[in-house]
Amino acid sequence: MAKRVAVVLAGCGLLDGSEIHEASAVLVHLSREGAQAEVYAPNIPQMHVVDHAKGQPTPEQRNVLVESARIARGNIKDLAKLDVKGLDALIIPGGFGVAKNLSTWATQGKNCSVAKEVEDALRAFHAAHKPIGLCCISPVLAAKIFPGCEVTVGQDTECEQWPYAKTAEAMRELGCRHVNSQVTEAHVDARNRLVTTSAFMCNAPVHHIHDGVGKMVREVLRLA
Repeated sequence: MAKRVAVVLAGCGLLDGSEIHEASAVLVHLSREGAQAEVYAPNIPQMHVVDHAKGQPTPEQRNVLVESARIARGNIKDLAKLDVKGLDALIIPGGFGVAKNLSTWATQGKNCSVAKEVEDALRAFHAAHKPIGLCCISPVLAAKIFPGCEVTVGQDTECEQWPYAKTAEAMRELGCRHVNSQVTEAHVDARNRLVTTSAFMCNAPVHHIHDGVGKMVREVLRLA
């Protein structure tokens, strides 16, 4: 039987939702590996809406579930209804929506809180010893919830290629181990069954992002 994988989205668009290339790469690689993706999102308001042409917030109000449905082609479920028993793994793509809608990392950093439905889902998969895949900024969710875990967001020294490298230090301060990696690689924390990859934490060609996400997906399915 095909492995069933929950994919949790945070909206639609890099600056206020899920990063679309990452979300698409997850779905493409799951399909290629013969797995069945089931897409979920929390039914909550976005923190704010960003005009992606200008990079500036607008006065609009949007819903995370409704916006995520754009990526899921309408085939989406309320995260509050997720049942871990019928699923084999969980994957959360990145994008600022993870730090703004699925958590408050964007405004509070290591002192953030994680949205209840998101934390419940992560804890349920972890307790069931089912693998969790996280890319880009979404490994901060594991760092917050599972102290002592091993994750990667790429490199820990800030430069033009790695503009968000300070995230690694904040994660270390939460008590987790950050493992430096390249964008096409994924790190596996076998004890916690966590698989992480840096994706757009790196200024890299989109096909390198796609390859790194593919490595993460394959490792998740191997553990499932």
